[in-house]
Amino acid sequence: MSPNRLAMLAAILGAAAGGGFPQWNSNAPGCRRARAFDAFAPARTQASVAVSGDGGESWVLLNASPDLRQQIEASDFLHPRTGLRSTPIAAVVLTGGDVDAIAGLLVMRERQPFTVYAAPRVLDVLDANPIFEVLNRDIVARQAVELGVPVALHRPDGAACGLTVELFAVPGKVPLYLERAGEAPAIAEDGNTVGACVRDGRKRMFFIPGCAAMTPRLAERLRGADLVFFDGTLWQDDEMIRAGLGPKTGLRMGHMSLAGPHGTLAAFAGLGVQTKVLIHINNSNPVLLDDSPESAEVRSQGWTVGYDGMRIEL
Repeated sequence: MSPNRLAMLAAILGAAAGGGFPQWNSNAPGCRRARAFDAFAPARTQASVAVSGDGGESWVLLNASPDLRQQIEASDFLHPRTGLRSTPIAAVVLTGGDVDAIAGLLVMRERQPFTVYAAPRVLDVLDANPIFEVLNRDIVARQAVELGVPVALHRPDGAACGLTVELFAVPGKVPLYLERAGEAPAIAEDGNTVGACVRDGRKRMFFIPGCAAMTPRLAERLRGADLVFFDGTLWQDDEMIRAGLGPKTGLRMGHMSLAGPHGTLAAFAGLGVQTKVLIHINNSNPVLLDDSPESAEVRSQGWTVGYDGMRIEL
């Protein structure tokens, strides 16, 4: 890297799936261990990543978790720095309209300028729900990002953040609260679920917290990437059913499983990704337990199980 070139920085604010770890109403063994401060079962908040392309002067959030206030307080690089009110958060990029991706926007309602970047379908979700009007549109801009078109990210004052983002469709489904009663939603690449590729002109970082399948097109997009944060929701497709936690498979919820011939571990074999990190990990997934065989298995295949506070410099 050129001595005058600033590294792209990425920080995991939260690594867990919806509900966090421990989940507030879960009495499952893993959640009990996390609640007891077991060193091998560290707690995690709901999934979000912060990225900077200007040495940490400004930061872009990838999704706004319901735990965002807690995450900001735990991350001193996101604290106010000047005046009575300020923030180094320049923008929020959304990869879906699920509650665990957008609810944190309501935490940011104190008339603080920043920009929300999202695919048109995701912005439609915000537009359809008047509660998000607490983010005054004269102060918080909403910018549609067409799929497949790289967009430069900016601070509210117009200065460049040093990053571009490209959103692209991945297999997924509509948010749970938009499903029709009695109907299983279709898994489709229609813009309801997207991945984000963040570039600084030198490195490529991907953020894909939800993905129902690895397609040939997605595999080629990820090949040789410098860093990928990828959907780690479940270890096996029927995990929730086996544990007695619910009737849905991972695919029905719009998520790949890690294990198996069509799982994430197999799908990434041979793609040459430099750094692979699991994110959006459900509280039922044994990889959250550092002393589990499943955790050892993902580490042996070159993956890191994401954790709150993890920092990566590219």
